[in-house]
Amino acid sequence: MGVFLPSSPAFPGVFLFLFITLCLIPELALAGITRHYKFDIVLKNVTRLCHNKSIVTVNGQFPGPRIVAREGDSLLIKVVNHVHNNISIHWHGIRQLQTGWADGPAYVTQCPIQTSQSYVYNFTVVGQRGTLFWHAHISWLRSTIYGPLIILPKRGIPYPFPKPHKEVPIIFGEWWTVDTEAVITQAMQTGGGPNVSDAYTINGLPGPLYNCSAKDTFKLKVKPGKTYLLRLINAALNDELFFSIANHSLTVVEADAVYVKPFETNTIVITPGQTTNVLLNTKAKFPNATFFMAARPYVTGLGTFDNSTVAGILEYESDEFPHKTLSIRKLPLFKPLLPPLNDTSSATNFSNKLRSLASAQFPANVPQKVDKRFFFTVGLGTIPCQHNNQTCQGPNGTMFSASVNNISFALPSTALLQAHFFGQSKGVYSPDFPSSPIFPFNYTGTPPNNTMVSNGTKLVVLPFNTSVELVMQDTSILGAESHPLHLHGFNFFVVGQGFGNFDPNNDPAKFNLDDPVERNTVGIPSGGWVAIRFLADNPGVWFMHCHLEIHTSWGLRMAWVVLDGKLPNQKLHPPPADLPKC
Repeated sequence: MGVFLPSSPAFPGVFLFLFITLCLIPELALAGITRHYKFDIVLKNVTRLCHNKSIVTVNGQFPGPRIVAREGDSLLIKVVNHVHNNISIHWHGIRQLQTGWADGPAYVTQCPIQTSQSYVYNFTVVGQRGTLFWHAHISWLRSTIYGPLIILPKRGIPYPFPKPHKEVPIIFGEWWTVDTEAVITQAMQTGGGPNVSDAYTINGLPGPLYNCSAKDTFKLKVKPGKTYLLRLINAALNDELFFSIANHSLTVVEADAVYVKPFETNTIVITPGQTTNVLLNTKAKFPNATFFMAARPYVTGLGTFDNSTVAGILEYESDEFPHKTLSIRKLPLFKPLLPPLNDTSSATNFSNKLRSLASAQFPANVPQKVDKRFFFTVGLGTIPCQHNNQTCQGPNGTMFSASVNNISFALPSTALLQAHFFGQSKGVYSPDFPSSPIFPFNYTGTPPNNTMVSNGTKLVVLPFNTSVELVMQDTSILGAESHPLHLHGFNFFVVGQGFGNFDPNNDPAKFNLDDPVERNTVGIPSGGWVAIRFLADNPGVWFMHCHLEIHTSWGLRMAWVVLDGKLPNQKLHPPPADLPKC
């Protein structure tokens, strides 16, 4: 059918009317659009480190496709599963206001998408802009199923920092020559630590410091005297990372899709699940050199890890030949000086510099009063060996486990959100997760003799609009280490952190309630604690877990139930018709 257009004399009047309408009602000019994407989950043969393997991908891409939207846009992403693995996708950092069915963690907000089945993730980006990412949220499939999720400001609204010449997503990952599903299956069966990855990657490429990888190197080509916005994402399974560019400083302007007060640094610290936007100001003139941009792990635990370095190359376009780069073989190559692997001081100094912008346009709405306080211990422990007449590979013949308040969280076979929404929680979960440790002890001192943890599916239930203060305390039971904790469904404010045991009498007086950084993933300091505040204004069931995949597999996870409010915009929407079934 054709579209009716008015005759020519009326045409200018129509445009004038529309222009005046948009000026008088600016909300219409800023209204979002609906963007459609299709994710086909397929196998793809990929070669890295001279080793070819079949991996699970989205649309045959590794990393997966970039999603771009604006604040206020709606996204409809159809995921079709063509592989034998069950699949679910999480849109990491998206608030999912009233749309918890689209959040993605398997057996929490949905049953997984089974072979030959599909599901449409339908959500709207409300009050957010910046860099996030999407990834598989079942078993260890996140190792190959991930990609950038970029939210631009509404049209006409500038960044609160200099407009960049170009924007470049840089996503860190890990490459495994073996099947990661086999790695975690073996670890869970033996009770020991998992094997580690063979390389780190930048945008899927290991770079020249690994064997047989010179051609698989990410190269960032830049012009002199320009500003570039680098959108850094850590999608690695199990490692926090230091990142630096040789002979260049970086200006941090955003963390977890929230603007921060800009500060300059030579090194970025980024945990799995975190994103950081930085401005790179290139040198005024062609430097007659190339520069490594490198990342390697920040390590605090006692377990094995991938002790290697991924590198990309920063190349300048020549002034004389603006569309060509000189052969890097003809130019000196500078390498950055990264901190030592266990440099907690550098990591702490970096995190302490992060502050919310807290401007009139982008305020820091920190809850000033607290309705409910929680104290969670977070760390590793053990469970008895599950094999008869066999010794497991964990400490003293046990199996490794991990817990929050000594409860190792067991995922149910029915999705928690469905059980909650339909009032069928009995036998699926119990609403009695403890608000503090049942057996207090010296959390960062001499560990107790009993390292055993309990097992269960317990949730915290919160009335709508409850203001929450949560202190998360690392424990030294099997050695202190940092834990990047990710909360689904909410941003939170990091109001305090420190080392040793949290002191409820003295530490709260030092909390920053003016401009604390706002995040969705925070690193609990090794042998220390972190305090966060958030407003439970999003009804649904929301997962909280360590973003080190092995710790999540061992049970370092829990969930919150936020009840509906009284108004229509405070209630969870009903489930979509195509919601996967278990």
